[in-house]
Amino acid sequence: MSLLKKLAGETAIYGLSSIVVRMLNYLLVFVYTRTLTQAENGTLNELYAYAGFLIVVYSYRMESAYFRYGTPVEDRAKVYATGLYSLIGSTLIITIALMLAAQPLADILHYSQHPEYIRWFALILAFDCLAELPFARLRLEQRPRRFLAGKVLNIGINIFLTLFWLVFCPWAAKNGISWVHVVWSKDVGVGYVFTTNLIASMATIGFLLPQMRSLQFGFDRILWRQMIAYASPLIIVQFAGIVNQMLDRTMLKWLLPGTPEENLTQLGIYGNNYKLAMLITLFTQAYRYAAEPFFFRHAAAENARDIQAQATKWFTIVALTGMLAVLLCLDLVKYFLGETYFSGLKVVPILLLANVLLGVYYNISVWYRLKDKTMLGAGISLAGGLITLLLNLVLVPRIGFIGSAWAALATYAFMCFATWLTGLKYYPVPYQFGRMGSYMIATFAFYGISWWLGTMLPELSILLWTIRAALFAGFLGLIYLLEKKGLQSILSTGRPAQ
Repeated sequence: MSLLKKLAGETAIYGLSSIVVRMLNYLLVFVYTRTLTQAENGTLNELYAYAGFLIVVYSYRMESAYFRYGTPVEDRAKVYATGLYSLIGSTLIITIALMLAAQPLADILHYSQHPEYIRWFALILAFDCLAELPFARLRLEQRPRRFLAGKVLNIGINIFLTLFWLVFCPWAAKNGISWVHVVWSKDVGVGYVFTTNLIASMATIGFLLPQMRSLQFGFDRILWRQMIAYASPLIIVQFAGIVNQMLDRTMLKWLLPGTPEENLTQLGIYGNNYKLAMLITLFTQAYRYAAEPFFFRHAAAENARDIQAQATKWFTIVALTGMLAVLLCLDLVKYFLGETYFSGLKVVPILLLANVLLGVYYNISVWYRLKDKTMLGAGISLAGGLITLLLNLVLVPRIGFIGSAWAALATYAFMCFATWLTGLKYYPVPYQFGRMGSYMIATFAFYGISWWLGTMLPELSILLWTIRAALFAGFLGLIYLLEKKGLQSILSTGRPAQ
């Protein structure tokens, strides 16, 4: 089996994991947008955005250091033990600090009546952080099925308890089933989402106990210093990445011109439409789960750079295919949300392309981890974070939350270009940007035709959907015509066509 075929196979398995988890997670979006107010949805989006920043502090990229130093089988157990002991100690310290500071933090965020939100999130992040390295171990050991089982367990508990507390209990109370008041109160509201997440995170740790108990070595201080030195710049990279992905949802409440309640409503609309655009992320996430350890394992291969170029091209093709599918089916996909959220659909095409570019950036940025040039990656990520901040400050007060979408697109475009340009000196890869750019143009051309026809035909007409199906088939046909030779070469010989 060729290396590219192996990467594709591992991505497919992780893809099943991501698709199952993400599609089940969209059931939660369907429930949230119908059982919680727009302001409560705004609270969800805001607090989970802050959680995105905090998880960087909790985990400090120890899983990347594990991939870097644990790839040789003979060193893996020692590296794993050192990383896990480090995370257990730091997680305990950070969690206690957040618990003690819960009320002041709640006051700052204007949730003075709910300091329990901060405490719940401290515990959620603690359990999620402790799960990261065991999940990374499953990836490096190429055990995607157990990885999938852990992820499905987490989302399964989330779905069950969400339906119980947000759907069944209100229905039961309304219909006079008195026992439900023992386990449910209508005053908790959005708090049940956080409680559900906490229980699911605790159950995931229980599932991963076999990976956490099998520690054959103690804490190696010298190795730990090496791991921290490697991971430190990546902390900046990840933190800046979270800034790029999450800053808009933390700033909207403060930058929009309405009252805090009105701004939370707008944040709820934007945040849930953002989740439609993140359908692309399920493939990107699946690819990253497989690609990061894959490229470390095969960095010394003779044709490693050609493989990376081919992988990046095929990633782009698949991501754009998914993007076009979402855009062509947006009239149906939007019903994941409640109708009151449809006013935010205008950001979806912008954010879809932004997420495709983010995936391309993940591909291109592999070089600075392979070459131990993580400080350069940190600098690019910081520049991207600054662009995100400045564009949100300038655009949001003028054009509302669509300004955040344009800021995301501009940031990821810059990061792709800067990472590629810097990599030319240290790790030149023969990327096929012309071909990739042509596919991007074709994607919007096909979508433009669909949108134009949609202005003249009824939304659910058979003719319109037949045309859209034909457009999608035409896009796939275009890919086949242009990539037939390369695809056959990969499948038959395992070597990219030149």
